[in-house]
Amino acid sequence: MRVSLSKALQQRIFEQMEATYPNEGGGFLLGQVEGDLVTIVDIIQVENVFAVEEQHHRYAMTPQDWIRLEDEADERGFSLVGYYHSHPDSPAIPSEYDREHALPNFVYIITSVMMARADDMRAWLLRPDRGAFDGALLRLS
Repeated sequence: MRVSLSKALQQRIFEQMEATYPNEGGGFLLGQVEGDLVTIVDIIQVENVFAVEEQHHRYAMTPQDWIRLEDEADERGFSLVGYYHSHPDSPAIPSEYDREHALPNFVYIITSVMMARADDMRAWLLRPDRGAFDGALLRLS
C-alpha cells in the first residue's frame, strides 16, 4: 500500500501534534483510495476525549465525532481513509493499544513528537487478521 500526503498537510499535522504535546493528539484523514494508492486530501483534527490523566499516552474520540466527520467527508466527495495521531516522546510505531483499537483497511499515520518537536512520521496498515501492523510507503508531494 502506498500513501500520498502533501508536504503542506504533513506540516499541518506536525503543527497540530506539537501543539497537543505532551499529550497525544489526532484526527481523521480524508481522501480517496484507488487500487493500492491512498491519497490524503485533507485532515481534520479531533479533540482527545480520553481521561485527562491518560492523554500523555492515549487518544480517543467520540462516536459522534466519527459520524460527523464521515458525513462531512461524504458531503465533500471524499471518504474517511484513515486516522492520524501522535506518540509523545515515543517512536512513530503502533503500540499494542493502537493495534487493539485499529480497523483494517484504514491508514494510520503516527507522528513521533520528541521534546515538543515532531521529528518522524510513518504510515501503517492493520493486517486483515488484526494481528499486527505493516508499514505503508508514505510518499510526500
